[in-house]
Amino acid sequence: MLSILVHILLLTAPALAATAEEWSTRTIYQIITDRFATSDDAVHPCDTNQRKYCGGTWKGIIRHLDYIQNMGFDAIWISPVSANLEGNTTYGEAFHGYWTQDFTALNSHFGTDQDLRDLSAALHSRGMLLMLDVVINHVAAPSIPGKDGFTLDGFYHPFTDRSYFHPQCFVGDSRDQSVIEQCWLGDEAVPLPDLNTEDERVVQLFGDWVRNLVRQYSVDGLRIDTAKHIRKDFWPGWGQAAGVFTMGEVLTDETAYAAPYTDVLDAILDYPSYFQLFRVFSSPQGRFSDAVAALQRAQAAYRNGLFRTGSFIENHDQPRLASATQDRALITNAMVFSFVHDGIPITYYGSEQGYQGGGDPSNREALWLSAYEEDKPLFRLLQSLNAARRQAMASSPNFLKTPMQFYAVEEHSVAVLKPPMLALLTNVGSDTSQGARWIVPRAFAPHALLIDVLTCAPVLADANGGVDIVSQYGMPQVRPFLRACLVRAAASLH
Repeated sequence: MLSILVHILLLTAPALAATAEEWSTRTIYQIITDRFATSDDAVHPCDTNQRKYCGGTWKGIIRHLDYIQNMGFDAIWISPVSANLEGNTTYGEAFHGYWTQDFTALNSHFGTDQDLRDLSAALHSRGMLLMLDVVINHVAAPSIPGKDGFTLDGFYHPFTDRSYFHPQCFVGDSRDQSVIEQCWLGDEAVPLPDLNTEDERVVQLFGDWVRNLVRQYSVDGLRIDTAKHIRKDFWPGWGQAAGVFTMGEVLTDETAYAAPYTDVLDAILDYPSYFQLFRVFSSPQGRFSDAVAALQRAQAAYRNGLFRTGSFIENHDQPRLASATQDRALITNAMVFSFVHDGIPITYYGSEQGYQGGGDPSNREALWLSAYEEDKPLFRLLQSLNAARRQAMASSPNFLKTPMQFYAVEEHSVAVLKPPMLALLTNVGSDTSQGARWIVPRAFAPHALLIDVLTCAPVLADANGGVDIVSQYGMPQVRPFLRACLVRAAASLH
């Protein structure tokens, strides 16, 4: 069974800002713009296997901000906004936004300049933050430049000359860092010409572009695609030009490889931990000892520990957890971990609806097919987790500065303490008679009253402030409101 225990304390709301410190107080809902909501709520068919535009827009997101905010999220991360490669390719259309052709124009499939401004304004009026995904490393070509009469020259604004690009060579599966940084992603079907970010002209153009992008649309943060494919010393100057929080994608399962990027970016996505955690939560065969070791390596190696990382269990590039397991207990445990993690919790759209898509493109489903139903177990779970994290921040000024501690580490269970929050996790699954037991000494004040926010059950710490809890079956109840829990818990003690 999984439980989260928190002290009974009042909630307070954080002030709106967009510094790295403020981003650490937020929880992020990640959206693929084309797949989240249509402008008029029309229910368009959307076959993920076709890899076509399905009709989602920035106006559609605005129409469903209540849905996002009702889960408790106070920031969103949306797809890249630049104009993309048009037409069909071997890999479908550029509905995802990562095949840039013109940095100086918006993707008209998603809406107009005013629509994006309106989305930013609508978020800020609610005290929410806007994170844009950006692609700096490359553009997308419909064929190999130089073949069939196609050239780079005059095509990729503002990079309108071949001299702005690295010579053609493909990264493939190379582990040579110079190849990773200077060769091309993609393949001959959809090549991604690599911009020469060693060229000061390119550096200047990208600095001007991001400065204008942030200012024009009042952007609060940037998620950087393929960050490891650009030299590390490019990032500090570019981040200074942007003037907002930056979180880079460094796709690796090696902590030592990811760590240097924490010196040049505000944050990175915590991929090394993700790979271990996915194994743990996708099957009872996963071992918590491996995941804890990965987390502790990151705490020691990263410049700010895990505090300046994005914590996630699903995203647009990785299979949904429900594609690997249908066990609701395992999925619930996994979703909870992101909220007790030291970093910023990130939830991929559709997780709350129990979407089950595997790898790309299956994991890029249309959310309107769910009818945005809120009376769903995982939707209510996210409400509780967001409320619990907010209450923990309100109750302890050190919550966001205190690293996770791990207790009772067993192959199939672990206790994660981040005062005043304690998460008790297991991957034994719901279809088993096995139990789990967590003994955590001196975690709280003597005889402190703790509330399990997922079941509303009260728990009293012992005379030393420790807890000893035994659970079974791995799947707890989930309740939506902490305040309701407090009333029920108080009544049960009398």
